[in-house]
Amino acid sequence: MESTSAPVAARTGTDRQDDAHKGRVDAAEAELASRLRLAVTRLHRRLRQHSAGGLTQSQASALASIGQLGSPTLGALAARESVQPPSMTRIVGGLEALGHVARVTEPADRRVTRVALTPQGIEVLERSRSLKNAFLVRQLHRLAPDERRALADLTVLLERLVALDDS
Repeated sequence: MESTSAPVAARTGTDRQDDAHKGRVDAAEAELASRLRLAVTRLHRRLRQHSAGGLTQSQASALASIGQLGSPTLGALAARESVQPPSMTRIVGGLEALGHVARVTEPADRRVTRVALTPQGIEVLERSRSLKNAFLVRQLHRLAPDERRALADLTVLLERLVALDDS
């Protein structure tokens, strides 16, 4: 019978991944995960309060994705946003009614429709990013220089954490 109580220092990263997949998580790791989740959620909520354009969260997220993807199809945008195509059609319809996006028919294949930012949509997106960045800069200036350096290091780790494969 194999023991599952091996000292943490002697266990490999693969062992810890296997434990996490089986539902066994070290209490300290569980606490860290909980605190990280809560901090990221609260930061996200604060950032949403500093947006422009009076958009819903779904509209703001779709607008940002369109800005990143260029001119995606509705299907590609729905996949990126992890929503069903009919939901994305409604979201894009709302953005179109506000004048933030336009549907563009693909000249080579008229069955394909893409979504592109309008000049007004670009302005709203840039204004929203500017407001959020200004908020973060104000918050960063409240930290000591060594805390800002630590946060820069943490940002690299968060970017890496987000990029990890879920499988």
